[in-house]
Amino acid sequence: MLTLKIQQMTINDHPYLCPVCASEAFTLDAAGFIDALPVRGNCWQSHSWEEPLITLGHLKLINEVRTGRERAEDDDTFAIQIGCATLAGILHPDVILDDLKRATRDVYWKRIIKPAIRRRKNKAIRTVKRPFKKAAGAVSSRVDDTVAAAKAAAINAAWDWQTGGHAPDPNCQPEPVNTCAACVGGYLQLDTHLHQTTRVRCSVCHGTGEID
Repeated sequence: MLTLKIQQMTINDHPYLCPVCASEAFTLDAAGFIDALPVRGNCWQSHSWEEPLITLGHLKLINEVRTGRERAEDDDTFAIQIGCATLAGILHPDVILDDLKRATRDVYWKRIIKPAIRRRKNKAIRTVKRPFKKAAGAVSSRVDDTVAAAKAAAINAAWDWQTGGHAPDPNCQPEPVNTCAACVGGYLQLDTHLHQTTRVRCSVCHGTGEID
């Protein structure tokens, strides 16, 4: 029995698909020793059909002309002529030595070497960043202290300017006050029933209660 795993195939550039589910991947199977016997197609969804155009002899020819694969990225292709029909396609790739090498290399690189390199790189970056962070923190702390000191000095200067620039003298005696003789506390009390307001500001001292 001869079986070819078709990944995709065309007849005269038209896609050849499973007649039931239109799957492009299927097998072509032929049994016996008579090259003229037709093959059967079987797709991955368990649909089966007979293909009278393709015979066991054609499967043998496809198997002879297939390109095979030398590298992992190669496709195993074929193309044959049956009367006026051109059959061309890609066979399901068989595992070759380069596939195993690539798999081993990719696994070794992606799962072992590359993560190890990434860990060492991240560790080196953290080691370099740590002193800079400490230095930046120290500089920031000094700047904050300087700013705070400057603010305190500015507040003290403003306070000194508003208060005369010195602390009050406890031995300082206030100048004597000359009380206005025309009023009491800057206001005059009127004894009248003509006006509702009986208390007015003194015009002599202007309501200060003092005269020079």
